[in-house]
Amino acid sequence: MADDKANAAAYWKANVRLITGCLIVWALVSYGCAILLRPLLAGIPVGGTDLGFWFAQQGSILTFIGIIFFYAWKMNRLDKQFGLGE
Repeated sequence: MADDKANAAAYWKANVRLITGCLIVWALVSYGCAILLRPLLAGIPVGGTDLGFWFAQQGSILTFIGIIFFYAWKMNRLDKQFGLGE
């Protein structure tokens, strides 16, 4: 019983660490690159516009989609590691 609780606690800790990392990356891309770093990225052209505008419009969305696939892949590995695979 104690082993199950320790296993569940370790699984939850790994899950929260993964979620926190994904949210930090998403915040850095959508808030940092699109708003805070926009003046620095303004001189880099991408598709007819500057890189800061691109991050604000498409980059943060594409990053979020990439994070979704990354999270699913990592959670599948985490489930197998803790014996919870399908």
